[in-house]
Amino acid sequence: MLRDVGYVLAKLDWMRAERIWPNGLRYLWTDAFGVVLLVSLYRELGEQRWLDQAEALVADVERVLGRPRGLRIGEAADRDGQYFHYLAMWLFALARLGELRPHHRARGIALARDIHRAFVVPGRGVIWKMKEDLSDPYPGYGWGAMDAYDGYVAYRLLDGEALAGEIADMRGLIERDWRSLAIDQDLGLGMMLWLAHFFPDEPWASTQRQRSLASLDAMWVDPPGYFCRAPGQRPVKFAFTNFGVSLGLQAVGAWPERVDRLNRFFETWRSGDEYDREAITWVMACTSHLPGAFLRSEPPADPDPARHQTFTVEAR
Repeated sequence: MLRDVGYVLAKLDWMRAERIWPNGLRYLWTDAFGVVLLVSLYRELGEQRWLDQAEALVADVERVLGRPRGLRIGEAADRDGQYFHYLAMWLFALARLGELRPHHRARGIALARDIHRAFVVPGRGVIWKMKEDLSDPYPGYGWGAMDAYDGYVAYRLLDGEALAGEIADMRGLIERDWRSLAIDQDLGLGMMLWLAHFFPDEPWASTQRQRSLASLDAMWVDPPGYFCRAPGQRPVKFAFTNFGVSLGLQAVGAWPERVDRLNRFFETWRSGDEYDREAITWVMACTSHLPGAFLRSEPPADPDPARHQTFTVEAR
């Protein structure tokens, strides 16, 4: 696991000076990563300012993107609607922040219960994208291939007992398709590795971990050292998706030399488009250099452990 705090601090200074992040447009996926990054810095450095910044970011996201039910995808005009996997990442961020400030965990539980009813059709799937008021599916979108896994992990890390019914719905969806699920894009493979590392002994996690590593191995392009977008697309590459792969690899302890190679490559490579300055690229770069609170760990001791009992789902 990398712990390059110096890189992260320098990159945060640069992003703020360039008004890229956190003083740029709000975008739920990036901001969820950012909250966890700030929690990681607090864990590493023990400085209150990082925890304060994480809480301030949560407040700003809720102010700008918050809706009566759920959170909008992003602040820009073309980022309307709601994605379940973005919301699940936000729930994970609230869970991590909630280990330090419990009221954020309570907010996450309430949000999970609310959005679950809109997105999840038990026994069928998770709707990938909904209209902004969660009244109907967004036209032109279907079911999310990995969304049940996203929700399952986020719900369990928030509160397995309080969300037991929602977890059971997600578990049922996972049981239906984990044997046949085949992911064919770099970011999805990286995120599946990350999801699987939380519950490594469950059959779905073990199988998907092995399958994802095998797929990624075939997508490694050396030289110069990056993962292509998908099999058969070896010239196609994105920095932010590779940083997501890096997170997954570090979560399962695989290929540290490839993590180093892709970090070096994308630090100087430029795509020549908007992603060269997009917050998603550089916040995820920071996560690649400091995965910290993204990785499995024991939560801080609770003075009243009965308040947060762990709900265990039996592997079948």
